[in-house]
Amino acid sequence: MSRTASDMPPVAAEDSKERLRLHWKPLPLQVQLCIEVSLLIAFGFIMIYSASSIPALRKFSNPNYYLKQQLVCIAIGLTAMFTVSRIPYRSFRKYSGPLMLGTIGLLIFVLIPGLGVKFNNARRWIKIGPLHLQPAEYAKVVWVLFLSSALVRKQDRIKQPRVSFWPYLILCGMVCLLLLREPDFGSVFMFVLLMVVMMAVTGVPFRCFFLMAPFTALAFYRMVFLVPYRRARWEAFLNPWVDPLYSGYQLIQGWIAMGSGGFFGKGLGAGQQKLLYLPESYTDFILAVIGEELGFLGILLTCLLFLFLFLTGLEISREAPDQFGSTLAIGLTMLISIEALLNMGVVLGLVPTKGAALPFISYGGSAFVASCIAVGMLLSIARSCEKRPDHMD
Repeated sequence: MSRTASDMPPVAAEDSKERLRLHWKPLPLQVQLCIEVSLLIAFGFIMIYSASSIPALRKFSNPNYYLKQQLVCIAIGLTAMFTVSRIPYRSFRKYSGPLMLGTIGLLIFVLIPGLGVKFNNARRWIKIGPLHLQPAEYAKVVWVLFLSSALVRKQDRIKQPRVSFWPYLILCGMVCLLLLREPDFGSVFMFVLLMVVMMAVTGVPFRCFFLMAPFTALAFYRMVFLVPYRRARWEAFLNPWVDPLYSGYQLIQGWIAMGSGGFFGKGLGAGQQKLLYLPESYTDFILAVIGEELGFLGILLTCLLFLFLFLTGLEISREAPDQFGSTLAIGLTMLISIEALLNMGVVLGLVPTKGAALPFISYGGSAFVASCIAVGMLLSIARSCEKRPDHMD
């Protein structure tokens, strides 16, 4: 008869637990991250096909049009991810300044008539052959890299606001003015939020954020309530039924999709709101299609995948060999996680409607590739974690 641990003497039981602990090892952080991102990309690919086939058939007479486009984006994104992951992350640090200057140049370039592409009254894209590049998406990754490098370099003077706060607040304001000219209010919000997060984790005094609050509130008022279409979005957020056929239409249709899915959903491909009722069904509001076709379980699966990705990013930050790697990892993790939360908040009606893709799941090129580059940097840091002496046999 086999003996349980409770039947064994205390010393033998402890020895058995120690042997079990030594034989069982968790997956390397690189592998965990690759699995989580691969699952998100595969899930997104399936849902994009389900959500986009009818709009693609109507617009291009080809139900696979958006699916083929996304395949190109996945190929480019994975190539970029692999390439970046092979570069030692410390090498990014010396290029953070030039990359930031280049990013500002692209944000200026996109505003020049004839060079920047205008779509839906917004000038956010640069056309390069068959591809459309959206500089604002890459600017978020560069902003995290730049702040990580700059704030860590000034760590010995991090408590001095004139060194660690005001210069970057001014730079952030300049970039935000360019983004507002596109206009791209969602990216402005992300830039400010990422700056606050990066400064908080590096030890910038909290009193700086209190000093910043009145200016932020005034800017928010001017950007939202003095601009008619943004004020309409805000009113639709508070009560979409005030204008159910215009400003509140998208949110209401998203709610109908989410609510009609129930717990198990109607079945993959069986959703009805994507049949030209729900705008942006395969981009910003793809979560509503997931809710309708896969139900609460589909939403839960999506949330869990992002939660695991978030936890892996935090673990990479904790295990990073130096402060720069730790700060960069937390910034990149928060970039992906905040964008996911914002997208979910918009679809659920918890955040005013704004253009925010669901990372790795929504259809789109620049947002997808930018997220892949961020993951590539995380993989580079994770590879350095595995090389630490305390991680080696």
